[in-house]
Amino acid sequence: MPVSRGAKATSSKADPFDSDSNDDLVPKKGTKYSVPAGGKKQYKDGFRDTGGLENQSVEELENYAAYKAEETTDTLNGCLRIAENIKQDATNTMITLNKQGDQISRTHEKAVELDQDLTKGESLLGSLGGFFSKPWKPKKTRQIKGPAQVSRDDSFKKKAARMEQRDKLGLSPRGKGNTRNYAEATSAMDKVQVEKQKQDDALDDLSGVLGQLKGMAVDMGSELDRQNEALDNLNDDVEELNSRVKGANNRARKIIAK
Repeated sequence: MPVSRGAKATSSKADPFDSDSNDDLVPKKGTKYSVPAGGKKQYKDGFRDTGGLENQSVEELENYAAYKAEETTDTLNGCLRIAENIKQDATNTMITLNKQGDQISRTHEKAVELDQDLTKGESLLGSLGGFFSKPWKPKKTRQIKGPAQVSRDDSFKKKAARMEQRDKLGLSPRGKGNTRNYAEATSAMDKVQVEKQKQDDALDDLSGVLGQLKGMAVDMGSELDRQNEALDNLNDDVEELNSRVKGANNRARKIIAK
């Protein structure tokens, strides 16, 4: 049957230039782009089973670039999460160190109180024994220093107290990445640009966290040095008190034996 002049001939083969024939390859304008799920295996293998990069179409290479950009972003975010977890552990360590420093100071203060009570007891023991007994004086080799000899670092104490308060209130920072908004990609190359922006932001966050960790490490090192010095002084004072207590006990036994 002849075809009329004004009618268009039909064909069973799709027109390769018809926009409707490759909707599954080219995303529609305004739709959100995502890396094709079916291609991720070959992207992961670097097209090892399909002839390598040089044998791929431009579209496949663009999708591959978007996949690698997404992969790099995930890796950076993983590094940032690790750094934030380390920072949280460092925060907990600073809080513990602050409490430990306070405990050392309180223990040393108790040693000072013991020195005062022991001095009174030594004075009383010296006056006992009668008129003809040999005068007794406690053997003191050094003065009790007390915790005031090693001053606390107020800046460290304030930082630790502030961190502890924020932790109790659930306000510990966990990075800024979750609060940022990014443009919606509509093509593979748009996706690459969006992922690049995410990577830049993640690197900024990571740099900030690492800088904070460095400062926290310096603060913790200084506090540990201070506490080691405080423990040395406490140990010296305790040894002195222990020696004097032994001397007082010996004096008391001699008096009782008379």
